Amino acid sequence: MFDKLIAKVKAEPKTIVFTEGTDGRILSATDRLLKEGLMNVILVGNVDEVKSAAEKDGYDVAKAEILDPATYEGMEAMVEKMVELRKGKMSPEDCKTNLLKGNYFGTMLVKMGKADCLLGGATYSTADTIRPALQLVKTKPGAHLVSSVFILNREEGPEELRTIAMGDCAVNIDYKDDVDKEGNITFTAAQKLAEVAVEAAGCAKIFGIDPKVAMLSFSTKGSGKGGTVALSNEATHIVKETHPEIDIDGEMQFDAAVSPTVGQLKFPGSKVAGHANCFIFPIIEAGNIGYKIAQRLGGYAAYGPVLLGLNAPINDLSRGCDAEEVYKMAIITAAL
Repeated sequence: MFDKLIAKVKAEPKTIVFTEGTDGRILSATDRLLKEGLMNVILVGNVDEVKSAAEKDGYDVAKAEILDPATYEGMEAMVEKMVELRKGKMSPEDCKTNLLKGNYFGTMLVKMGKADCLLGGATYSTADTIRPALQLVKTKPGAHLVSSVFILNREEGPEELRTIAMGDCAVNIDYKDDVDKEGNITFTAAQKLAEVAVEAAGCAKIFGIDPKVAMLSFSTKGSGKGGTVALSNEATHIVKETHPEIDIDGEMQFDAAVSPTVGQLKFPGSKVAGHANCFIFPIIEAGNIGYKIAQRLGGYAAYGPVLLGLNAPINDLSRGCDAEEVYKMAIITAAL
C-alpha cells in the first residue's frame, strides 16, 4: 500500500506543515521524510527550540522551514484574513491570540497557500485539530459535514481483506436531522450517514481499495428493529440513488459483510455481502470500538483518522503515536 503512496508523493512533492515542531516524534519523521525526498516540511515552533530539540536527539531537519508564530513576518496579513474568515465572530485581538497557537497558525498556512496539507495532534486533541480546520479551511463544496475513515492494513489473511476502510470512527458522535428556525428538516440524519459512506468509498480508492461498502448494523436486511437499523437502511438507499456507481448494501451485520457463506445466507443476491472491504458504522461507539478490536486483536495496523469533507488535507494524529506512525500519516496526508 505504501509503495504506491510513496511513488505518488515523490512524483508530485507537496509541502506539509507539522503543528508541533519541537516534538521528538515529529522531528524523527521529518528527518526521514526529507532524507527520502518525499515532501517539503514546515515545522511550527520557536526556531531555537526546534533546532535544539532536533540536535539533542540527532535529527537532521536543516532542509525544513521552521516558522515561529511569534516572529512570523506575515502575521498581520494572516490576522486580517482570519478576521475576514470568521466574519465578525472573532476580533483582531482574538485572532492574533489564536494564531500564536500552532494549530491555528498551521491551518492558516494551508488556507493561505503556504502549505498544501497539515498533520497535527501529537499533543493536541482531535477537537483542537478539527476546530481550526472547520473555521478556516472549511468544508469542500457540496459537503455538509466532516467525517473520518481509518485505513487498516495487514500482511496476512485473505487478499481482499488485507487493506480495508472503516468510518466514521472518530468525528461524528451520532447522526441527527438538521432543522431550521421554522422547524423544517434541511438535511436528514440518513443523508449525513450516506455522505460519510460516499466520502469513505472515495478515500478508499486512493489506497488501492476497490470499495465494496457495507452499512453495518446489528440487523441484516430487516432482521432486527429499533436502534439505528432504519438509519443504516435509509442511508444505503440514498447512496444507491445518488451514487449508483458505488457497490453498497445494507443494513447488515459484520459477519454477513465479511463471510461469503453467512453473507449469502442472510443477504442472498447481494454483491457486497460476504465481500465488503469498506465498513460504515451507524454510531461512533461501534466504529471506535470496532477499529480498535481489528487493530489490537486482528493484527491490523491502523492509519488515521483520515479526515474527510474538508477543502484541504488536514489530518489528526493519536497522542499515543510513534515516529513511524507520524511518517506514514505524513505520506497519507500528502497523497490526499
